[in-house]
Amino acid sequence: MVPENLLKWVHWRQDSEGEDLELCAFRDRDGREVEFVVSEQMTPRLLVQCRWSDARVSKSLRYLHRKFPGADAWQISAVGRKDIQTADGIRVAPALQLLRNLI
Repeated sequence: MVPENLLKWVHWRQDSEGEDLELCAFRDRDGREVEFVVSEQMTPRLLVQCRWSDARVSKSLRYLHRKFPGADAWQISAVGRKDIQTADGIRVAPALQLLRNLI
């Protein structure tokens, strides 16, 4: 499962590399939300939006990626097959592809 593996990855990086990472979710007062945000020293480095299958890129993910253009942005799916990078730099891919890139 992606959340558990992402949490393990954050803990591994904290323990083995001494990195100041934090895993949290994003939700603002306008209702925009992204499931996972990995921050390093209070700066977002990885944004992850989860979907069951292939779908258009979430407006919330696009919004947050514009706010933090230095962060890697992914929209992952459990059963989707699409694997593309959008013009604005958001990767749309199966969840396993993100997990492979974390190693």
